[in-house]
Amino acid sequence: MSSPGIEKILRKDKHLKSNLGKEVSISLFKSIDNVKQLEGSLNKFDSDNIYIEKNNEIISLDRKNIALIKIKFEW
Repeated sequence: MSSPGIEKILRKDKHLKSNLGKEVSISLFKSIDNVKQLEGSLNKFDSDNIYIEKNNEIISLDRKNIALIKIKFEW
């Protein structure tokens, strides 16, 4: 079995909880304001939404619209 690597995909609430405050990259199923890819700091989450902070603004994303969320790593 191999490790998930640096850019770990966050699939479960326990993954989200252990990565609060970290930079994440999120891919959406449906675009919001013509954007399907977002990056920001994982701020909080609940059963319906994921909240990221970007440029001192909190952005709420419907979990049903999130195709993929993973840890962002700067190479």
